[in-house]
Order: sequence, then C-alpha cells, then structure tokens
Amino acid sequence: MRNLLYIISLALLTSCGTSFVATHGQLSVKGTQLVDKNQKHVMLRGVSLGWHSMWPRFYNQSAVSWLKKDFNANVVRAALGVELGEYGNYVNDKNFAKEKIYTVIDAAIKNNIYVIVDWHSHNIRLEEAKEFFDETSKKYGKYPNVIYEVFNEPDYETWAEIKSYSEEIIKVIRKNDPDNIILIGSPSWDQDVHLPAKDPITIDKNLMYTMHFYAATHEKWLRDRTDEALKSGLPIFVSESAGMEASGDGKMDYKAWQEYIDWMEQRGLSWIVWSISDKDETCSMLKKSANSEGNWKDEDLKESGLKTREYLRFYNKGKN
Repeated sequence: MRNLLYIISLALLTSCGTSFVATHGQLSVKGTQLVDKNQKHVMLRGVSLGWHSMWPRFYNQSAVSWLKKDFNANVVRAALGVELGEYGNYVNDKNFAKEKIYTVIDAAIKNNIYVIVDWHSHNIRLEEAKEFFDETSKKYGKYPNVIYEVFNEPDYETWAEIKSYSEEIIKVIRKNDPDNIILIGSPSWDQDVHLPAKDPITIDKNLMYTMHFYAATHEKWLRDRTDEALKSGLPIFVSESAGMEASGDGKMDYKAWQEYIDWMEQRGLSWIVWSISDKDETCSMLKKSANSEGNWKDEDLKESGLKTREYLRFYNKGKN
C-alpha cells in the first residue's frame, strides 16, 4: 500500500527535471552507510534553510525548486524554529510553523528530492515534539522523501537525557511511519558522537546520528572522534556544516572546509550546509537583495552561498 500511494503521488505531482527520489526511493541504514531502495550506497548533499521563524520568506515552493535547479541540491533541510524567532515560532504559533515546514516538504516531494524535517531547538521539549512528529509522520510518512531530525544540537543535556527523549519520539514516529530515516543528536552541539557510539539506541534500526561542524572552529580532533564512532558502527549524517566559525560569523576558512569536504566524500557521509537566510553574518548565504522565491544572481549570494553552490554543482554533478 505504501509503495502504491507513492506511485500515485508521483503521478499527481509535476516533476521538475530529473527524479532523484524516484531513482533512489526508500532510504535505509546498512552498517554505517545510507543506502537506497536497491541497497546501494547513496549520498545526500544539500542546504538547510534558516530558522522558519526568522526567515519565513524563503519557505516556499519556488525557493526549493531553485535550490534543486541552480544549486543542484538533492536534499533540503527545513529548520522548524521551536522557541526563537519573531515571525511565529512553534511554541507561540503552531499553525504558522507547520504551514511553513509543510510547504517545504510539499515542495521537496514535488521536486523529487529528499527533505529533512528539523526540530530546531537546543532544549528538550518532549510533549511539543511528540505532538509535532505525530502529526507530521501521519501526514507524510508514506513519502520516502522525508527524514526526521528529532533534536537539533543539544547543548548541555546528557546523552542519557537525549537518548531517553529520542526513544520517545522514535516510538511516536514509528506508529505512523515504519521506514523513513530518523536522525539523532548528541551532546555539545552534535560534537560528542563518541557518547552514543558507546551506548547507541537499540529500539530501531533506521537511525543515523548527526555530527555538526564549522570548519574554522572544529579542527581535526572532531574528524578523528567521528572516525572512531564510525569504526564502532555508529551511522553518521552531517546535517549541518559550513566553512566559517561556529558562531556562524568570522572569516571563511576555505582550506579547512575543503579538508572536511574531502573527509566526508572519502567516507561517504551525507552533508548539509547552513543556511539559506539573509542575516548580516558569514553563514547566511544570501544578501538582502535576494528574491524570496529564488532566481538569485551571483551578486545576491555571499561568499558562503557562492562556495556552497560550487560544491553542490561539483559533487552532485550527474547524480540528480
């Protein structure tokens, strides 16, 4: 029934260009690798939109289509602002938040790319998260496009607290969606991947653990730590990354960023770059001149945007 529903949905939706999800279909985890419906290794490379509650203007179908067409992204990440933001975070305006996130999910499905539904909070808010992921997995669980990221960058929570929270959300999602990938965070802004490596979640198989880096701050030690986690059998997904400092500001470190890109490519790790936004900071890829619906010219892109587009065009070439 699940496959039939997906085939029908594809027939109803207008495809833009090639069909990455139609080619790779249902994703799963095999060992430490992300694999497609044919059990072949697949890499997702794309961009994260900024918090929906700060930059809602980019949460539209045309912007997602442009990210596929011009950036050559095969995945986008929709960052649900849970507590922060002046335009209606989830805590203050659930309907606005869901409207923005669901618009991006619908756009990704229409464009035949994958989409990460990111619960973008640094705090445990169990009941709100259960409510959101229950509704979202009921609505979209039949689509292989969807990946759930249940806790963006835990900061000072212990792994025991994160593990317990994640297990509760996994149970909620799996009641509605038995198949799609779920991404799990780790302490210290997704740097402490050695902790889940020692004590992984065992109630589900289709899980991956997020590691985040900002190349000008996070040096080789984080790659080494992640390598050890991979060796122990922990599946890793780099769901947020960029070339500047961890503050999101400061100078671009192109050498360090390339070292990270080479490392991820060698290990077959999927990666996402932060972010589609127009704040006056290095990590925001766009200038204020950027149209809300894409069609961005080179002069609308900041350094990070130009380099991210260059990377995605190169590494995703011929794979979308």
